[in-house]
Amino acid sequence: QVQLVESGGGLVQAGGSLRLSCAVSGSMFSINAMGWYRQAPGKQRELVASINSGGSGNYADSAKGRFTISRDNAKNTVYLQMNSLKPDDTAVYVCNAFLWRGGVLRDYWGQGTQVTVSS
Repeated sequence: QVQLVESGGGLVQAGGSLRLSCAVSGSMFSINAMGWYRQAPGKQRELVASINSGGSGNYADSAKGRFTISRDNAKNTVYLQMNSLKPDDTAVYVCNAFLWRGGVLRDYWGQGTQVTVSS
């Protein structure tokens, strides 16, 4: 059994910062790529940022220059540092991870954490 547990969401004023964390727990896995998606009410889920096994990040245009994705492989955790937050960043942020288990690579999802940015 594998679990992805997010934390760090909350309510913040525009211009503020939040740091999201996603910890992967379970057994018999190794982590490949990890990422953060978000879904706002009435909108499709979109990729915010991803990071490969080598630590290279990739960002949506809306996140470039404001968000930083990082990972701690020893802790099986991925982080999303979000600065200069805007009301448009309000969404449920969901963690995603591609894991090798038993020779099979597949993706897993967390439950999500709410981020609300007030104007």
